[in-house]
Amino acid sequence: EQILAGQTIVVTGTLNHYSREEIEKLIAELGGRPGKSISKQTSFVVAGEKAGSKLAKAQAAGVKVITEDEFRKLVGEA
Repeated sequence: EQILAGQTIVVTGTLNHYSREEIEKLIAELGGRPGKSISKQTSFVVAGEKAGSKLAKAQAAGVKVITEDEFRKLVGEA
């Protein structure tokens, strides 16, 4: 199921349930595009612990920010 189709998702901070490679692979498998930086194309940001400048930039740009747990619920893993 391509529940993230057409969405660009940026991951920032330290995650508890995924390595960076694992979550980016999952995003791609679900039809999304893992983003490296915040841009107009960013659909939302998954923010873990110790999220830094990407989180601040997303908030300043009005980009939706969700937690790792919210992401897990979204993709049916929680």
